Amino acid sequence: MGSKKVFSPHVIVVSLAIAYIYFSTLFVFLNQWFGLRSSAGIIHALLFTALALLCVCNYARAMFTDPGRVPPSFAPDIEDSHHPIHEIKRKGGDLRYCKKCRLYKPPRSHHCRVCKRCVLRMDHHCVWMNNCVGHANYKVFFVFVAYALLACVYSLILLVGSLTVDTQQSKGSYRSVYIISGLLLIPLSMALGVFLGWHIYLTLQNKTTIEYYEGVRAMLVAEQGGNVYSHPYDLGVYENLITVLGPNILCWFCPVSSYIGSGLRFRTAYDRHATVTTISTS
Repeated sequence: MGSKKVFSPHVIVVSLAIAYIYFSTLFVFLNQWFGLRSSAGIIHALLFTALALLCVCNYARAMFTDPGRVPPSFAPDIEDSHHPIHEIKRKGGDLRYCKKCRLYKPPRSHHCRVCKRCVLRMDHHCVWMNNCVGHANYKVFFVFVAYALLACVYSLILLVGSLTVDTQQSKGSYRSVYIISGLLLIPLSMALGVFLGWHIYLTLQNKTTIEYYEGVRAMLVAEQGGNVYSHPYDLGVYENLITVLGPNILCWFCPVSSYIGSGLRFRTAYDRHATVTTISTS
């Protein structure tokens, strides 16, 4: 990705917001409440700086990491007994094929109109980092949202705490900083909280945003036919977590893309049932 694509107006807004929140928190709220030279002030400054660095690192990784491309040589193997599940078109029942990319679509992949290519395990296109969220960068995107929420709440706590200190300086020259920060942090914390809750829900069920809406439609169709729809990639809570966040729990909140597999094939609930059947009959 070139610099023209990466540094869009939305990315610049996010970068400026991160810088503003960091410097106002350290040099205004924290300094007013504890003082930067006090032991409490130094501890809070180190903690908030570490949180801000983790936030920036994950944001940069999510923005610069390619979410996953479909190899030109990819073709679904309908005779593969280890992966018997293939996604087909709703109309016609043919294997999914992208006419724009002129490639077969692997399971869970979709064509992004903004990036103008198919993305592996595509969740959505995020304008705030000018990149798709997909197989290779979903984990760092998820962790970025979590750290961003923690940083905003932490900053908000320091803002409120600093208001309890009655100093003439805080009421005078920093009044605009407090107003702007309050107008920025309160709605941002609420939005990030809702957004993080949404993606926790999706992660626990091993769904993408696109698959959620496709699942709602499939559920309605199944009910009309007297059937019950279940998400094929739901392997159970723990298996879903390690599938999305990686097998090493200690690295879940680190700025590393510890995804599993190539993104061309995924385990399904039917694979688990087949394994159980094989073991029980052997």
